[in-house]
Amino acid sequence: MSSIMNMKMYRQQQRVFFLYIFLFWVVIFLAECSYGHGESVGTKLELIHRHHLQPMTQFERLKQLLHSDTVRQRSISEKLQLRKSTGRRQIRESPNAKYYNSACINSSRKAKNGHVSGEMTMYSGADFGTGQYFVSFKVGSPAQRFMLIADTGSDLSWMNCQYRCHGAKCRKKSRKRRVFRATHSSSFHTVPCSSKMCKIELASLFSLARCPSPYTPCAYDYRYSDGSAALGIFSSETVTFGLTNGTKARIHNVLVGCSESTTGRSFQGADGVMGLGYSKHSFALKAAQKFGGKFSYCLVDHLSPQNLSSYLIFGSHKSEDSITSLDKMQHTELVLGVASSFYAVNIKGISIGNMMLEIPAKVWNVNGLGGTILDSGSSLTFLTQPAYQPVMAALKLSLISFTRLKLDIPQLEFCFNSTGFNESLVPRLVFHFADGARFVPPVKSYVIDVAPKAKCLGFVPTAWPGASVIGNIMQQNHIWEFDLTNNRLSFGSSSCT
Repeated sequence: MSSIMNMKMYRQQQRVFFLYIFLFWVVIFLAECSYGHGESVGTKLELIHRHHLQPMTQFERLKQLLHSDTVRQRSISEKLQLRKSTGRRQIRESPNAKYYNSACINSSRKAKNGHVSGEMTMYSGADFGTGQYFVSFKVGSPAQRFMLIADTGSDLSWMNCQYRCHGAKCRKKSRKRRVFRATHSSSFHTVPCSSKMCKIELASLFSLARCPSPYTPCAYDYRYSDGSAALGIFSSETVTFGLTNGTKARIHNVLVGCSESTTGRSFQGADGVMGLGYSKHSFALKAAQKFGGKFSYCLVDHLSPQNLSSYLIFGSHKSEDSITSLDKMQHTELVLGVASSFYAVNIKGISIGNMMLEIPAKVWNVNGLGGTILDSGSSLTFLTQPAYQPVMAALKLSLISFTRLKLDIPQLEFCFNSTGFNESLVPRLVFHFADGARFVPPVKSYVIDVAPKAKCLGFVPTAWPGASVIGNIMQQNHIWEFDLTNNRLSFGSSSCT
């Protein structure tokens, strides 16, 4: 009798055990698809401010930011010129269902009113002499954490990496503060150099032609305008998000670069780059498609205290929680697939003090020789000469009573002693979009601090013909939502906290 009782208890325990296992996998499935059930569930990627690791004055920071900006502007111009010389895509690409997780797509269609977001914390990288923002990124199985530069002008996400490296020699070999250990991740899979993906699809991401054997990993060699470089191999990996309901979600088969060698200043203070550009293999497109076809960010002041951060959000956000002023979200067309992988907008003109400036319409024509892009990787705002001259002339009139300063910053034309300065003295600058939306940045975004008792007008001239660039300092203290499905840009003022 005792043995029979024991057998019944054992079978009952087995049934309970398998029930727990079943419920566990149900919870995991629902966590990955929960955004389709109308619940306010999401995940954030924090944009991270790195303070006090490289002490430098505000003036020194600005000089380094401007050096990086100038190099980046050359790179943007070259990329856009190359695009226009080789022809544009005839059809603007938008995310479609084939990229979505097929297991979750049906439920996501049912939750049209659900606020679903994946969020990562973001901080300014100003103390590293970079005008970019850093984001915390978890990749691999189990996940390894890295600090990447969030860049809307890049298509490939990559991090410092070691491939097929074991033991103490590897640790000695790597001088990087954080390095992805590929052999420690069960989800790491290389792209074969003999594959169509390597030879054709990744050619635009600088894949190399060398292929000593069919299964040799597909290699890349990025060369940047300032001499910086990243060399490595392409792989597919799993990226982990923390959801706002306390659970986690994963995105599988993300194209990730394993950079085994990097040189130069472009990646100063970071472990790699998060590609947020508009292209098939960018992380922005992959993540946005999982969370409703959108991503957004809100940038705190680039010189804000280290305890302030903002978020890179994939999916929708609750605007009533995010916008702290009385302003409502405005909407304008997001021009995709025309200005390379950059995010372009249709500007109609600029007004200062309620007066529209005389700027030729061709300056803003993204389908012609001009246009305007939003770029998270540039710090200041670049205007082509036909727009730069009238903007500077109008702003300088309001500052004529202040003593001009000759500072060692050749890119900034007008600097002044700011003793007694008050923002109310400066007429408000407004970017007018072709469809009626208006972007009114705070004065501190274009009359910028450069040193104690010293300010400058924060515009940099660039050659015409060419594109103007709205940089991240001009974008700060606003939410910017990129709806890649509906080709729409939404924005509104916010404290970003």
